[in-house]
Formats: sequence, C-alpha cells, structure tokens
Amino acid sequence: MSTLGHTVGDAVTVTRRNLIKIKRVPDLLVFTTLSPIMFVLLFAYVFGGAIGSQNTGVDYKEFLIAGIFAQTVVFGSTFTGFSLAEDLQKGVIDRFRTLPMAPSAMLFGRTLSDVVNNVISLVVMGLTGLLVGWRIRSNPLDALAGALVLLFFAYAISWIMAYVGLIVRTPEVVNNASFIVIFPLTFIANTFVSPESLPTVLRVFAYWNPVSSVTQSARELFGNTNPAFPPPQVWPLQHPVLYSLLWSVAVLVVFVPLSIRQYQRTTSR
Repeated sequence: MSTLGHTVGDAVTVTRRNLIKIKRVPDLLVFTTLSPIMFVLLFAYVFGGAIGSQNTGVDYKEFLIAGIFAQTVVFGSTFTGFSLAEDLQKGVIDRFRTLPMAPSAMLFGRTLSDVVNNVISLVVMGLTGLLVGWRIRSNPLDALAGALVLLFFAYAISWIMAYVGLIVRTPEVVNNASFIVIFPLTFIANTFVSPESLPTVLRVFAYWNPVSSVTQSARELFGNTNPAFPPPQVWPLQHPVLYSLLWSVAVLVVFVPLSIRQYQRTTSR
C-alpha cells in the first residue's frame, strides 16, 4: 500500500475509534446537541423580541438561525483540541505510537470525526429552527452548499484547535484559552445583530471577521436574506462565500503542517 493509502486507512480507523467512543459515552452527544437547541430557543424567544425590533420588516428568526449555525460549528471545534489534550494526558497517544500507523493519522482522524459531530449539530439545530418558525427559502442544492460552507469552515478551525490541544498541558486549558478567542469572533460579527449597530472599531472588525462572512453565506444560500435589509457594502460581505472559502483554505495551509509538526514534537519528548 502507498504512503498516502496507508495514512488514509489509519485516519479512517482513528475516525471510527472516535465515533465508537461517542456511541459508548452518549452523554457527549446529548450535551453536544442540547447546547445548540438552548441557543436557538434562548435567542429566538428571550432576546429575539428586543433585538429583532431594531430591524423592522426583517424576520429575526431567519436572520438568527444562520448566526447560530456559525457560532455552534466554531464552538464545536474546541472539542478537537480538548480531545487531543485529553488523549495526551491519558497516554492514549503514547499507545498509538507503539503501533505501525502514520503519525498524521491521529490528527486527520480526530478532525474528520468532529465533522460528523458538526453534521449532527447542524441537523438538530435545523430541526429546532423549523419548529420555532425558521424556513429554508432556497433550492435544495443551495441549502446543501450553505451547510458545506459551514462544515468546511468548522473543519479548518478544528485544525487551529488541534494545534492548541497539542501545546497545552491539560484539556481544561483548551477550553479557557479557546473561549478567549472564540467569544469575540462569534459575537463581534453579524451573527445576532447587524454590524451597522456596532461602534466604528468593532464594526470594521465585524465586516472582515470570517465568522460574519460564513454567517452571511449561510443566510444567502438558505434564502434568508431580505431586500429591506441588505448586507453592508464591504467586499467580504458582498462576496461571503468566496471570502469564507479563502479563509478556510488559508487556515488549512498554515495549521495542517503546523499541527503535524507539533504532534511529532510532542510525542517525541
């Protein structure tokens, strides 16, 4: 078998191992799916009335759901870093090192299994959104493209979290360190309110924030835009799909080799 085929086979094996772990510890899946439901209900019914009233003529639930999608897949990426740090702490990776497997397979397997987690989260959020009144107003192909943009961006962010998981000492540090970055990224964006309502410095940040472009991509591809409420006249939000894909590719180009090199350093100590 070629080196590439060997790596792919090992990565698939690690992916299956991670998915079996979810099956045997269903609590992980339950809490992974409860959080998105909570966010949809919280923002739709608790904050939705106050925030939505700022935009007359705009259905806030349709504005909201794409933002919740983007926020959830970014939050879900922290699971990659947490799991890697936990495997390092428990010696699982030391056990893998004794096996004749490709070193990068552990990272590819971890990130691929987290794509499955994100698919489950998107399905749960979509069903919850439909129950609260959200509707997909585009065709099935566009809706599928919207989901793929979200998943591709989440996969790229998973590689950043994989790098973080390999450089920290404990899994708890991953959560604390990652949320310092993730909260500003997801809230200083167009996820819940229009960037136009933010102060100047935050508004400019929100315009160029990739979470804003991913959210805008999902809104457009799900058919949840409103002519009475057009996106700001800035390049990232006028070309959200292209900007999101460029960001995702750039993150992968930087963090895939960086994470693999850090994995080799960490496991050689």
